[in-house]
Amino acid sequence: ADYTRFKTAVEHDPRLTVQVEPEMRYFAKQARTLARFIDVAGTIILVLMGLGAIFAALNTMYAVVSDRTREIATLRILGFGRAPILAAVLIESLLFALVGGALGSALAYLGFNGYEASTLSNFSQIVFRFQVTGPLMATGILDALILGLIGGLLPALRAARLAPADAIRTL
Repeated sequence: ADYTRFKTAVEHDPRLTVQVEPEMRYFAKQARTLARFIDVAGTIILVLMGLGAIFAALNTMYAVVSDRTREIATLRILGFGRAPILAAVLIESLLFALVGGALGSALAYLGFNGYEASTLSNFSQIVFRFQVTGPLMATGILDALILGLIGGLLPALRAARLAPADAIRTL
């Protein structure tokens, strides 16, 4: 009731050129602007880091396949088909990704959970607290597994297509 009367009085006074709104609505608008900025910046960083992670996984798994050419050729000579070799390399890539995702989630929890930051905008301060929750950590680990799967796919296909006779001749 008091707010409505005050707002009406301000709006009808031609000397005043201000906009009246409740404090909570004002800070909510400020927070939305900051949240949009963080979303855009976060998406850009996510894409760049994701691409970096995929190339790191590719590099690592190509090195693994290259180092194990003799073992892969031996498995093929012993009768293992392409599918089990493909699966073995993909599982190894997923295990690397799982360990990396779990370590990354643990470090994010230890470093940022409960961390408070603030910004000063238009003479008002917005304080926000980071919360690293279980579902957020699970999402990070799942994302790491997806990136590990993508990064391990080409090296796994290379290992599965390896001709045993050619592999042994080159060694």
